[in-house]
Amino acid sequence: MYKRDYLTSANASQDSTYANESVGHKSKADMMAFLKATYQLFAGSLLAATAGAYIGLDMVSTIATWYWGLVIFQFVLLFALYAVKEKPGINLAVLFGFTFISGLTITPLLASVFNMPGGAAIVAQAFLMTSVAFGGISMFALTTKRDFSSMGKMLFITLIIVVIASLLNIFFASPVLQLAISGVAAILFSAFILYDTQQIIKGNFSTPVEAAIALYLDFLNLFISLLQILSAFARSDD
Repeated sequence: MYKRDYLTSANASQDSTYANESVGHKSKADMMAFLKATYQLFAGSLLAATAGAYIGLDMVSTIATWYWGLVIFQFVLLFALYAVKEKPGINLAVLFGFTFISGLTITPLLASVFNMPGGAAIVAQAFLMTSVAFGGISMFALTTKRDFSSMGKMLFITLIIVVIASLLNIFFASPVLQLAISGVAAILFSAFILYDTQQIIKGNFSTPVEAAIALYLDFLNLFISLLQILSAFARSDD
């Protein structure tokens, strides 16, 4: 009797172990599928933004005239994206529409840099630095055992400060203040890459679309910040 009970208990324990392993494997498989979909959409978003920037460089004066209208439209699309993030087809249309428009809105900045001596090299350098930083920070976030969830509130407060300072500098037009804002923003969005990547791993994004747009915004703003810093130093050298 003892032996039989022991075997039954052992089998039950084995079944429980196998069940837990099965759940673990399924969970890991689901996470890998989520990450794959997220980074595919992220890559597609970068391509859509690149297409927008490429087209926008041929119509910079028109975009400059309608700049604030495009910015408002961009925010409308962003809010709409969160509203339709779980609606297949529509969410992708809004995602790529938003990223395409965001590519258009950065063309005045790109054009001003391209018009500088060595401007193309500055843009390429900023993009390369952004890509390397994004890749390195993402790999660190995916492999580290440290939890950076507590950074969320601090990052949000810093983001608000950076936005307010940027709006104020529209009136002050101070190159020194702009350089300081860009420096803080570069650090901020590097930290956001780390934070958002860990949030994706923890399953805190409900859809790959939502996760992809978070990573895209981190990448875009880091690129803009680095581009502003590099162009500011290039002007000071001249």
